[in-house]
Amino acid sequence: MKRSGLTVVACLALVLASGGAAAATVTADTGHAAGSAQAAPAGDGPPGFWWGTDSLPVSVPGRAPYSMPHLGGAYGGYIGMIGNWDWWQRCGGQEHFLAYSATNAAQARTNVTTYHLGVGFGVYWFMGGPGVDPHYNGTVKEAASWGAQQAARTLDDVANVGGVNYRVIWADIELPGISPAPDNGWNSVYTSSCSGRVKQDFIPASVDRAEFNGYATYITAHSSYKVGVYSSPAVWSSIFGTGSTAAIPNTYEWTYEPETASLGSAPVGWCLNHGSGSCAQFFGGQTNASKYALMWQWSGGGGVRNGIGDFDQIDGARMG
Repeated sequence: MKRSGLTVVACLALVLASGGAAAATVTADTGHAAGSAQAAPAGDGPPGFWWGTDSLPVSVPGRAPYSMPHLGGAYGGYIGMIGNWDWWQRCGGQEHFLAYSATNAAQARTNVTTYHLGVGFGVYWFMGGPGVDPHYNGTVKEAASWGAQQAARTLDDVANVGGVNYRVIWADIELPGISPAPDNGWNSVYTSSCSGRVKQDFIPASVDRAEFNGYATYITAHSSYKVGVYSSPAVWSSIFGTGSTAAIPNTYEWTYEPETASLGSAPVGWCLNHGSGSCAQFFGGQTNASKYALMWQWSGGGGVRNGIGDFDQIDGARMG
């Protein structure tokens, strides 16, 4: 998640998409971990919170029940990218990848189904905004249809990957800063889905919101899954503004702010440094006190490398 600077992803995309068992030995970065396992607590807390990972593979130590890499405690969950608008539209470029590990998915699924540890295996879909819709016409009707088409493809991808037991499907809404559409089509309209050429520098927030509503409505109408959003306060407001169009008071959220490169500053609850540091910031009118605030990617995202991978905090107790 948080795609800026993911050159390694493009190189690994086909391997990860195939779900090969060897993928779990690949790390997301060639650097060294900034924090030590010895500095971290023995497990996450308070009760109901779990540490987990997302996207690119990490090496999970030992045999089942599996432990959280470099931190200890239970491996509490894995969220993989099973779909991507660029992949679906066959565009190519830096965004043409799937960040998914079948091995990590199986490990997280085993922990929850056999040992009742964590939340299991979940998925996210890397959404393209109205500006990369091949039939964009500036209307909320077309934007809603484009959202529903991505939702239909998401459910197909869920069925194809199989074994998804975390009941929230995450819509990844971000501005990745990479080709072919650095804003993923949320703020600019492109001459075609894959062209990388901007023909209009503005999309009304109401059109963006119509697409998200179309996506969420389709998922909930055609499956038993709930819908959540991965984003950040700054990105969310840059797309949807700060008014009623941006408000999502009853939608599950996964944030990536703030982040740290130090694994020794692992969070307890919603705050870094074992509970005494900076705290998770959510968006769309929600705070970390909201019952819909579920996840926080606190280390490893684009530009905040820890040498291992994407590390997450998951509130398993709030999931209804």
